[in-house]
Amino acid sequence: MEKNIESYLIEKRVFKAPRSFARTARIPSRAVYERLYRESIRQPEKFWAREARELVWQAPWKRVLEWKAPFAKWFIGGRLNISENCLDRHLTTARRNKAAIIWEGEPGDRRTLTYQQLHREVCRFANVLKRNKIRKGHRVIIYMPTIPEAAIAMLACARIGAVHSVVFGGFSADSIRDRIADSGAVAVVTADGGYRRGAVVPLKKNVDDALTGETSIKRVIVFRRTASDIHMEEGRDVWWHRELEYVNADCPAAPLESEHPLYILYTSGSTGKPKGILHTTGGYLVGAYCTTKYVFDLRDEDVYWCTADVGWVTGHSYVVYGPLANGATTLMYEGAPDWPEPDRFWRIIEDYGVSVLYTAPTAIRAFIRWGDAWVRKHDLTSLRLLGTVGEPINPEAWMWYHEKIGGGRCPIVDTWWQTETGAIMISPLPGATATKPGSATLPFFGIDAAVVDEQGEEVGPNVGGKLVIRRPWPSMLRTIYGDKTRYKKQYWSEFKGSYLTGDGARRDHDGYFWIVGRIDDVLNVAGHRLGTSEIESALVSHKHVAEAAVVGRPDEMKGQGVVAFVTLKENVTASPSLKEELRKHVSTHIGAIAKPDEVRFAEALPKTRSGKIMRRLLKEIASGRTVTGDTTTLEDFNVLARLSRGEE
Repeated sequence: MEKNIESYLIEKRVFKAPRSFARTARIPSRAVYERLYRESIRQPEKFWAREARELVWQAPWKRVLEWKAPFAKWFIGGRLNISENCLDRHLTTARRNKAAIIWEGEPGDRRTLTYQQLHREVCRFANVLKRNKIRKGHRVIIYMPTIPEAAIAMLACARIGAVHSVVFGGFSADSIRDRIADSGAVAVVTADGGYRRGAVVPLKKNVDDALTGETSIKRVIVFRRTASDIHMEEGRDVWWHRELEYVNADCPAAPLESEHPLYILYTSGSTGKPKGILHTTGGYLVGAYCTTKYVFDLRDEDVYWCTADVGWVTGHSYVVYGPLANGATTLMYEGAPDWPEPDRFWRIIEDYGVSVLYTAPTAIRAFIRWGDAWVRKHDLTSLRLLGTVGEPINPEAWMWYHEKIGGGRCPIVDTWWQTETGAIMISPLPGATATKPGSATLPFFGIDAAVVDEQGEEVGPNVGGKLVIRRPWPSMLRTIYGDKTRYKKQYWSEFKGSYLTGDGARRDHDGYFWIVGRIDDVLNVAGHRLGTSEIESALVSHKHVAEAAVVGRPDEMKGQGVVAFVTLKENVTASPSLKEELRKHVSTHIGAIAKPDEVRFAEALPKTRSGKIMRRLLKEIASGRTVTGDTTTLEDFNVLARLSRGEE
């Protein structure tokens, strides 16, 4: 980045925390927030130890933190189990018979599991894992729809100390294969299929395709969801429901070291190779528990709904682990927000009396497009708090969410965080923080966030720069699985002792953070981070493609749309049918979420003399803007001229 990031957004509207909300909030005022924040920065070990003591530890820690930059260990010597903290500890309280998970499938089927019932199902499936020779430290791929069994599988792995790696159900066989190879997983937990917009997603078939050739997978456990006709490989594949016949519900939670690996979650990187983000047990749980409690101000009577898929980190922290550790009722929905009609979300809120809703700006923009009439059909007065996650929300979408969904009475917590951070890092606290549409506002407790220039110096108000975190926090990633060198280089090498988030930001005169987007080539499509190199690799794997460059363009619905500039091999004729073929090719190799919105054929791509593709120029062309800025390093100016004219 040659200069500080520019930000043109000026937002003067301010919304104070409603007095009625603040009166009963866990953090009831800005003064209380500031007192606790000061303590968390000046005496972080004291602050985090107090939060951690609210959880169940099978053995106490000896030290809160060991920090040898960039490697952190939290609650050293302590032993605990996340499954025990999410389930067992509630069974001696009034929560025993409280709904833990309320679930609705896309076809309309419904289930409710109390804490007692969920505990029983987790113990039984943990014994199924053990029966199938899955042990502490083994890696297990979970590739499922958003159904209770996905959470059960996660909690069962955690109960015995197996390390889970959840793969988003929209990803393809190639994506599963890559993650199995990188993690060395020994088992896959999947379903015959899942429902999406009335169709069945062939999950088991994708797993079968991923397991062709050599693989480390010894066992595939299949849950029957859709009653689809599937292949079951003799000696490898077993049915979930049949395995349950051989086990009981007695499975004590294994005492695990605080730093025992909990899960690996793969996120796209700018190098094209997916990064396995490793989170461990104690620190991650403290972060997820603490942020859920304060940011969502959870109460025992709340029905809390985070609309994320379990395959993303939001599903880990704020569908499963954070809410259940707090003894909350968490709602799960399997399908699309517009199936069978665009009011599915609003009907669910009305039917179940949802009080806290946490969703993505992408979804909110879709709701706006579909029209207010769908909202007006439903009573949404049960809502008391709204949240957003996945990308910065534009102010007008924020205002629509506030007025049409929240009825002007619900605070909005606009949260910023990442797969790598494990938990929310910057967010309003709903009883304490005055909000500004489009701003994530202030850092969470213990988070020393700053905006810095190229030299690592903190910049002044309303000056754009790179967002960094200047001290360790409990839920931080511990490494990139199997690649400590890449972990150090990617996150900790640019500014000594500081974590580089990869996002640009500015702080205003009130100290509020405004996130202005990624500073590398990772696209944010519908709240999902996708590496351009992965998409480019998929395109180039097509027999007719010589070279490809992928950039993002602004998209009203998805935040960013994917535009692919493709150079074809010699004697290959460009055609509309080939464009569609390439789009489908990417979908097959990565998943539908990565399918380019537009494919443009180019005789050549704009490159520097050293051979580097000038993506900045492609972004301007893809967005329909006039190319500006320095083009002196271009190898061939005619290439740029032809692309700008739209010639193919």
